[in-house]
Amino acid sequence: MSGTTQAVQEAVLALRHVGKRFEVDGRPLQVLHDLNLEVAEGEFTVIVGASGCGKSTLLRLLAGLDAAYDGEISVDGRAVRDVGRERGIIFQEHRLFPWLTVADNVALGLAAEAPPAAQVHERVAAMIALVGLQGFERALPHQLSGGMAQRVALARGLIADPRILLLDEPFGALDALTRHQMQDELLAIRERRRTTMLLVTHDVEEAIVLADRIVVLAPRPGRIRRIIDVDLPHPRRRGSYRFHSAREALMEELLLDENAAGEPRRKAAEEIPLQHLQYLW
Repeated sequence: MSGTTQAVQEAVLALRHVGKRFEVDGRPLQVLHDLNLEVAEGEFTVIVGASGCGKSTLLRLLAGLDAAYDGEISVDGRAVRDVGRERGIIFQEHRLFPWLTVADNVALGLAAEAPPAAQVHERVAAMIALVGLQGFERALPHQLSGGMAQRVALARGLIADPRILLLDEPFGALDALTRHQMQDELLAIRERRRTTMLLVTHDVEEAIVLADRIVVLAPRPGRIRRIIDVDLPHPRRRGSYRFHSAREALMEELLLDENAAGEPRRKAAEEIPLQHLQYLW
């Protein structure tokens, strides 16, 4: 992995000096401070940081769920101050309506667009096929596994063909095997559709599996410490030495605050005795 500060050309999403404050006990609390970032067409950007660094707050701003912020956020040059069809969002919880079928839950992603019924049916069928849920169109959410429910949420987020898909730890509640499968499926969907994606996670391994670039946020207030290019080829082998090295380097970056406070530094992969490296391949 390598650090980068270069601006991205042809940005779909741009942040300019973005800040956010909350009022706590009558006093202002700065949550985000002077964020500057550009996300390019088709790029997969992952934001990581310690708990409380403002990751989810930032995603709410990007989604247009909170318009009270400093600075500028734009998609294709248009300011973000409200929700919009050009931004899809997927949360950690699938948030499916329990009384609606899979097909009807997916169709909700077209509510703002209101296309003709025949087009809705066609697009819903295409999305359900994309996420591999053919045969479950009439199923209700309680009849689905956790991974299947998140596939429905993914289909709903993509059906309006957003310019950028925002993901707030969408696989955090899944078991390890299902989480790995969903990460691979997300990459496959991104490859087929070339959708620009921005994901928030606390999972270091997930960040390295998915990201073209990783944005590391420092806490209190949340600010960009470093932007890292992930130069590993796809598909990424989680057990390889290069993957392990990237994971350790990112952990080191995230532990800078703790290390500054006197915590013992973790060993990087390069410092592991040679006889132990056989277990990393």
